[in-house]
Amino acid sequence: MKKRLLFLSFFIFALFALLIAQFYRIQIIEGEQWSNVAQKQHFFVLREPFQRGRFLSNPVKKGHREESQSFVIDVQKYHLYIDPQSIPNIHRKPISKFITKALKSTPEDSVKIEKQFSKKSRSRKLAMWLDQITHDAILVWWQPYAKRYKIPPNALFFANDYQRSYPFGSLLGQVLHTIQLQKDEVTRQAIPTGGLELAFNSYLKGKQGKRRLMRSPRNSFETGEVLASPENGADIYLTINHCLQAIAEEELEKGVKRCKAKAGSAILMNPKTGEILALAQYPSFYPPDYQKYFNNPELIEHTRIKAITDANEPGSVMKPFTLAAALRANQDLQLRSEKALFSPDEKVATSVGKFKGRPKPLKDTHLHYFLNMDMALQKSSNIYMAKLVEKIIERLGKEWYRSLLDSFGFGKKTGIELPAESAGVLPTPGKKHPNGALEWSGATPYSIAMGHNVQITGLQLVRAYALFANGGYLVKPTLVKKIVRGDQEIFVNKCSQPPIPVLDKAIVERVVQSMKYTTKQGGTASRANIWGYTEAGKTGTANKIVNGSYSTTQYCSTFIGFTPVKDPAFVLLVMMDEPEYGYVPGVGKGHHGGICAAPVFREIASRCLEYIGIPPDDPHGYPGGDPRQDPALADWLPEAKQLQEKYESWNKTVKK
Repeated sequence: MKKRLLFLSFFIFALFALLIAQFYRIQIIEGEQWSNVAQKQHFFVLREPFQRGRFLSNPVKKGHREESQSFVIDVQKYHLYIDPQSIPNIHRKPISKFITKALKSTPEDSVKIEKQFSKKSRSRKLAMWLDQITHDAILVWWQPYAKRYKIPPNALFFANDYQRSYPFGSLLGQVLHTIQLQKDEVTRQAIPTGGLELAFNSYLKGKQGKRRLMRSPRNSFETGEVLASPENGADIYLTINHCLQAIAEEELEKGVKRCKAKAGSAILMNPKTGEILALAQYPSFYPPDYQKYFNNPELIEHTRIKAITDANEPGSVMKPFTLAAALRANQDLQLRSEKALFSPDEKVATSVGKFKGRPKPLKDTHLHYFLNMDMALQKSSNIYMAKLVEKIIERLGKEWYRSLLDSFGFGKKTGIELPAESAGVLPTPGKKHPNGALEWSGATPYSIAMGHNVQITGLQLVRAYALFANGGYLVKPTLVKKIVRGDQEIFVNKCSQPPIPVLDKAIVERVVQSMKYTTKQGGTASRANIWGYTEAGKTGTANKIVNGSYSTTQYCSTFIGFTPVKDPAFVLLVMMDEPEYGYVPGVGKGHHGGICAAPVFREIASRCLEYIGIPPDDPHGYPGGDPRQDPALADWLPEAKQLQEKYESWNKTVKK
């Protein structure tokens, strides 16, 4: 008995010791692990959503207080969930029936919702992105229903979230882009589709908050301990003004429809700072419908910012740079104490377009026997420009000419804060195309002189024309003024990068003088004349390349200019893609830049000048019949009349 008693005592002591050891292991060694398990059984952490950063407009109106407007904001939405295991079988059908009715579900969606009630899960998502009205309507019905039948209140619950909203609809759609409906499952961050949303995603991101809740179906989701508050994303203040953008888009749409073009673009830029004031494109892109656009091959092209991504041959808008190159050559030759390349006023024969290296002679749209520099730009002569470049190559070489074109910013990205920007193509002597052919041939300089054999984006063209508007400096285009997170400015764009001097002021002024003739009597863009203001610009009508050869019916037609001339408020580009080909009775060839693009320039520019508050600088420059008109005092009308008389005398003499 003693042995049995001793053995039993030892056995009980061993069990007790084992129990103590197990207790020590659980409470001391593995205490934190089991404490976490217990916490998870009684509590859970709910993620608190944050607001993604906004995009805001740039107040530019002079003499008036104007507040920044939001192009895009986050609005609160709700995702609807159920806890199927907390809902008795007898109540599943009535609840699902009410929910499908409240959501206005289709028969197919109603079946899907009903199936969720039979799942063995504590959380099933029924619907996403519900608005406040739908959220409140469901709760008004659900809360009394749950109380009446003693169903846990949290058997049906909502999770808060934020969704992108666009107060101005499709305004600035291609530039802004949007985010996908489904967020990243791990980080819960938004997934941008492109545009500024993608370019500034790192700033727009926020940080989720955390709230700890007791795991009880009767515990309200609105209560609980806040472990970390959500941090909202930074706001991006753009250089674009909402009213100027609306004006540009409205007039651009009218212009595209009027000339029956495939599409159109417009860019408004401050030539002194490079700030983009408006960047319009038609057809437009409505960000919330991004899936419709991306799933349709015919619509997806409208999601691109074509003035940034598409490089085309510019046509005759290149000719002011040909004049600038020739005037610059005069300066360089003068420094060498050599004879000038040409004189802007000299009488140049332009009836024969044969040039060395070109298999076919060049032609102008109209036959001109003699032209000077002003006439050549006004009439948009290909032969005159080719003769200037021929002299440049003979005296200074193709490398000098190509280097000057490079300094205008052609063939290089502008560095705008947008993805997928194209660098365009500027031929390089000695460099070969992928097919093995040389980029620069004997005919290349003559082609470039009139805007062919070179590919330029709309933004590159606007930046280059800013040289003529700001006195000869190359600026860096930008879309951002500042970035603000909370009350702290984390980035301010002071446009501190110094403009790059490219052209002498005297050269700029002389080219601008020639450009002013374009919108006056005898010019190719009289329809771009802005009543009451001075302007300078140039038209372009370039054949598009289709299947490797120039099309005879498809064109990219352009007008670009700036106003007022002495102190330009902006440079404005209007580009029409494939306007309807043909002759318009009493008007002219409808696909030409002076017919389809120039009037849009006039309408956008005049409305923008009025909105900004720029007073008229040509008080006598109004159309016939207007009491304010005075042809003798109107800017550049007397000079244009004299030039036309000289042109007629030079060319009538030859005809006789």
